[in-house]
Amino acid sequence: MTEAAAYRESLRNYLDGAGESALQQAYQIGRLALSAGIGLVEIANIHHASLQALLSHDLPTGERDRIVTAAAQFFAECVAPFEMTYRGFREANTALRHFNEVLEQEARRIASALHDEAGQLLVAVYIALQNLSEEIPAAQQQVLKVSQLLDQIEIQLRRLSHELVPALLNDLGLVPALRYLSEGLRQRTRLQIKIDSLPEPRLPRGIETTLYHIAKEALHNVVKHAHASEVWIRFQRNTDSISCYIEDNGTGFDPALIAVRQGEQGFGLIGMRARLSVVGGSMQIASTNGSGTELAISIPLEK
Repeated sequence: MTEAAAYRESLRNYLDGAGESALQQAYQIGRLALSAGIGLVEIANIHHASLQALLSHDLPTGERDRIVTAAAQFFAECVAPFEMTYRGFREANTALRHFNEVLEQEARRIASALHDEAGQLLVAVYIALQNLSEEIPAAQQQVLKVSQLLDQIEIQLRRLSHELVPALLNDLGLVPALRYLSEGLRQRTRLQIKIDSLPEPRLPRGIETTLYHIAKEALHNVVKHAHASEVWIRFQRNTDSISCYIEDNGTGFDPALIAVRQGEQGFGLIGMRARLSVVGGSMQIASTNGSGTELAISIPLEK
């Protein structure tokens, strides 16, 4: 029996006095429709057609009113699973937004620890090495080499703290922050990253933060998995959305095969999609073995 036929039969049963059992059937119809991917508009069309058939005959005004009122109750019960799903999604989205805020706070804490606490420890090590150099003149050359290594560690710690919570993102915007991030990756990996400019005005802060973290995860994926030499990041601002494309010339992969073998978490894709869901965005992956990979990200802009 089709969804439309099942709906009409259950509605007639309800109008004939089936009561609670018919309402339970309505709820079950809605639940099955939701599972099958049938949308609210289609359910509404089925309801409208069923109601038209019931009212196509000459009926007393009181009877017509009774049918319309009862049919509305039946319809409300049928769409209840959709309402419950929407509420669950909205609550999950709120929880996810809060979780992202907690992650940002934790990132700030870690960045502060890297910059301040680790910096203080390095100062203590510098002082200890200086004292050692004065007490044992013969060790001065080795102390100098260790101090130079500590200089490099300090530079890397400072850069990592800025990458975690980039002040440039708040002060100058998305592209300067990504260029700073890319310069650090280039120095560490020799990966060449080209970033297009982004037309003014600046994007909302939440969207800039989302795009920054997704681009950072994508670039780390390129370094770990793609064996690429170049990456291109470009933007396209539309009337009601912003699109970001991240493309590399690496080895590529089969997205379906990756999902089956190790799951999206192996490439951080779950986290990327979760961040996008908070701002209503979407991401498409285009990749084949031997031909590189492109991420196409789209986020709606509030009017």
